[in-house]
Amino acid sequence: MKLSTVLGTCCYIGYIRPAPGTWGALITLPVAYLLHQLGGFPLVALVTVLATGLGFWAAADMIKDEPQADPSEFVLDEFAGQMLALWALSLPAWLHHIDIAALWPGWITAFLLFRLFDIRKPGPVGWADRKHGAFGIMVDDLIAGFMAAIGVALLAGFSHGVLGL
Repeated sequence: MKLSTVLGTCCYIGYIRPAPGTWGALITLPVAYLLHQLGGFPLVALVTVLATGLGFWAAADMIKDEPQADPSEFVLDEFAGQMLALWALSLPAWLHHIDIAALWPGWITAFLLFRLFDIRKPGPVGWADRKHGAFGIMVDDLIAGFMAAIGVALLAGFSHGVLGL
């Protein structure tokens, strides 16, 4: 099998049915946790950037015969988007020396918000999803991840600031 397929399917996770995108996002959680434990936010950020760059390449290679396709087994976009959503946990945990496992409500929130935005495709997520090629495949999930990160940060501020939890 081609390297672009191995990477694009996140080592064949994308072939799990049903809901390969959910599986792609779900596998990201333990990977991000391990990366954060090994190198903190800088390693999480580096892998996110690498996954994004490789995602653009792998997506373009996987769809070169069908440039308007968005193969469901391609889940590196979910991986990159979910990693971006987790920046809202990894960065503050790293900056303030907080055990990232203690932020477990944020992990659940990041996952749920990312999947919500990725599936429902509100506003800019839908705009990017309508684009063709590797751009459309990757950018909608990156925007969903960014929106999920903002949602996590806002909900954490509300929970800790307003509710005092």
